[in-house]
Amino acid sequence: MKKLLGLLVSTVVLVSSLGAQGKFSGYMFGDYRYNIARDANFSTLSNVASASGSTAMQAFEFRRIYFAYDNDISEQFTSRFRLEADQSANASNGKVGVFVKDAYLRWKNIFSGSDLIFGIQPTPAYEISEAAWGYRSLEKTIMDLRGVVPSRDQGISLKGKLLDDGSLNYWFMWSNNSANSPETDKYKRYFGHVQYKVSANLQLTLNADYADKADIANAYTPGTTLSNGVLTYSAFLGYSEPFKYSFNVEAFMASTNHEVKDTLTKAYTSKNAVGVSVYGTYVVLPELSLVARYDIYDPSTDASSKDPAHVATAAAVKNTARNYIIVGLAWKADRNVQIIPNIQYETYTPALNRASIDPSLTARATFYYTFL
Repeated sequence: MKKLLGLLVSTVVLVSSLGAQGKFSGYMFGDYRYNIARDANFSTLSNVASASGSTAMQAFEFRRIYFAYDNDISEQFTSRFRLEADQSANASNGKVGVFVKDAYLRWKNIFSGSDLIFGIQPTPAYEISEAAWGYRSLEKTIMDLRGVVPSRDQGISLKGKLLDDGSLNYWFMWSNNSANSPETDKYKRYFGHVQYKVSANLQLTLNADYADKADIANAYTPGTTLSNGVLTYSAFLGYSEPFKYSFNVEAFMASTNHEVKDTLTKAYTSKNAVGVSVYGTYVVLPELSLVARYDIYDPSTDASSKDPAHVATAAAVKNTARNYIIVGLAWKADRNVQIIPNIQYETYTPALNRASIDPSLTARATFYYTFL
């Protein structure tokens, strides 16, 4: 891995030295964190927002490191190559793994006001809401956090203006639905996105995407299959007064066809996941801001999908609803450095006929800085 990284960096440096109009960028964020409270059954949950580990677990950690190179190939073509080091992407030896985050070519103004992008690139679902949130160093936005839509995918997209003044914009994408991993099947994902800038301070986005998947076998009618695709809708509304405050709301629903296998009624039903995220900032001083966020997330709105009498116990526990709160103070110690003491708090609504699970509480001191 070190040799590969060295070769990549050397190649980029060589290209840059030969006169290409390129630019390096990089940033890192991590924490010191301490788990104040954890339930003994915390480990049985899946897709939780709270940091891993039991009560009193503490650690210094880098959660994300980015290193990118952007190159203007010509007036019409640009490219980006970005590596990410992520502690959740462990290498085979258990150390922090490195993978390709972005690798795409942009054809600017392929026709008036629109760009064509090919490669590993951001998906349309929440790039705008994440920019409005502004604190990726604290947490992913709700659809990314809960694994509803990948932040990256490999494919082709077309994005641009529907009105010349830029108040109404669109974004379409056709992709593998395999995130940053190579494709292994024929099924694809299709995105559509519209952004409306109501004013300089207020914006609205509407998104929809369909993830095609292989049919599943129908256990109750041998020899037949059922569709299993996922249709996701989301909306974002954001208002900001620069250097004063911001307030944003994001909501989604993701419906997976025939995902719930009800062993009591001998039938399959759709699984509808819903989530709402409310977040904002308030500038106390030019160098100090209050950051707060509250998420509601329910992996399945159908009560029977949470009941071990109807579904497998593991599936019932997986469908546990939860609430998530982040509160922090973001201090700009320097133009490129932020230190953010913050609290994570998550509560869980247990599956029916299952023991309750106590909330999780973690205290963190988060460090964010750009180094290029």
